[in-house]
Amino acid sequence: MKTQIKLSDHFGFGRLMRYTLPSIIMLIFTSVYGVVDGVFVSSFTGKTEFAAVNFIYPFLMVLGAVGFMIGSGGSALIAKTLGEGNGEKANRLFSMFVTVTVIIGVTFSVIAFFIIEPVAYALGARDKMLECCVLYGRILLIGLPVQMLQFEFQSFFVTAEKPTLGLLVTICAGLTNIVFDALLVAVIPLGIVGAAVATVMSQFVGGVIPVIYFLNKKNTSLLKFGKFAFDGKSFFIACGNGSSEFLSNVSMSVVSMVYNAQLMTLLGEDGVAAYGVLMYVSFIFIACFIGFSVGSAPIVGYHYGAKNSAEVRNILIKSLIIFVVGSLLMFGVAEALAYPLSLAFCWYDNGLLLLTEKAFRIFSFSFIFAGFPILASSFFTALNNGAVSAIISFMRTLVFQIAAVFLLPLIMGVDGIWFSLIVSEVLATVVATVFFFANRKKYGY
Repeated sequence: MKTQIKLSDHFGFGRLMRYTLPSIIMLIFTSVYGVVDGVFVSSFTGKTEFAAVNFIYPFLMVLGAVGFMIGSGGSALIAKTLGEGNGEKANRLFSMFVTVTVIIGVTFSVIAFFIIEPVAYALGARDKMLECCVLYGRILLIGLPVQMLQFEFQSFFVTAEKPTLGLLVTICAGLTNIVFDALLVAVIPLGIVGAAVATVMSQFVGGVIPVIYFLNKKNTSLLKFGKFAFDGKSFFIACGNGSSEFLSNVSMSVVSMVYNAQLMTLLGEDGVAAYGVLMYVSFIFIACFIGFSVGSAPIVGYHYGAKNSAEVRNILIKSLIIFVVGSLLMFGVAEALAYPLSLAFCWYDNGLLLLTEKAFRIFSFSFIFAGFPILASSFFTALNNGAVSAIISFMRTLVFQIAAVFLLPLIMGVDGIWFSLIVSEVLATVVATVFFFANRKKYGY
């Protein structure tokens, strides 16, 4: 029988993959049930509704990104605190982070309910597409607080040495979404309303079950809910640590809005729909990189707190090797599946199918480079260096992608939009490499 892997262990390739695998599967599964949303909406409601869902979702992800920020940044601080041997403080921090997240989620949900229509209009949605954006968005805002918790607990389960439990919760949430998508979109034709309700139900499963688990004082994890006093200093340190994940998600959402605006101008709804397919599939591939990073970050944070620089170096080297091999495999798989994946979404429109397949074959080259800056950003978050982590994420998603999506179409036409994703990942890899070398003596790796 395999013994439980602890953060304090020495990690070879096998142990590292075993510990991070639940997080990888968890993120993939989260992405897959998001893709299922897209398949049902596209197949059973139509192109306009599908475009509307993809059009407004980035705005909603900006709000939900707070959960990623507190989860990743808070986990880094908690892991470091556990490495220093202070379990009581780690539990106080954990309880505070979860409580504050709920308060922020409720506040954001109320405000966003009233501003979502002017936001969608300002982004370029009109007529039926505008109506669909507002309807879908307002239903999803009901689940915003638990969505934030769901994002947050993906990190906290790993830090609590319960990555497999986190995976099981995510599977339950995913199955909830898939089952009710089928019921409320395919069987009972409620269209985007059914898709939105299914998503909210899954978010409640993913956000509430972990709360119940950690409230149980007999749970066997490193973390438990308990009494706490608000610690402003620790909260802002956690937000600083997680600022890269926040900026990354916000920037990705902003970039998606910019891409959609450009595509509406150049190709209309077909362009937005094609980009939506790329993003859905990209979520699955990128989830592998993010899942590994989420799973390995608490290990790095723990050994950093324990001042074990040799193990930090060990984790970094093995992670880089895994990412090189994984990136090449993902590129090959993406090229091989470009047509069948495009067909799954766009079978009803041959013109849209051809556009999506062409875009996918260009876009897939970005997977060769995408993992490296993601790993770098997560690694520096684990070292509690939120500034460097944020710079890498900010440059990768906001600066490079937005600059590329505006400039390359001027040179290459519509294809420049798809090539812009490749160019931005290459530039981000260069920036990440510079920071790795610049900080190697400071952290001893």
